[in-house]
Amino acid sequence: MTQARSTQVDISATPYYHCIARCVRRAFLCDQDDFSGRNYEHRREWVVERLKTLSGTFAIQILSFAVLSNHYNLNKDTTK
Repeated sequence: MTQARSTQVDISATPYYHCIARCVRRAFLCDQDDFSGRNYEHRREWVVERLKTLSGTFAIQILSFAVLSNHYNLNKDTTK
């Protein structure tokens, strides 16, 4: 059965979270795909801009992030 995040997460115990989102089936988020020969580097700026927008919309402070070729990482602070 699903549970609300408020019942799963104790902010006083762990206020910092590391989140990862990966691409599937060897797909590329950014960088050069040697298999297909296509370059997806233009997506990196899209992801950065979207993170800025969403962090402001949902009042989440992103401490650090990394946008890699097939995934991105976020470290966020829920205390602010």
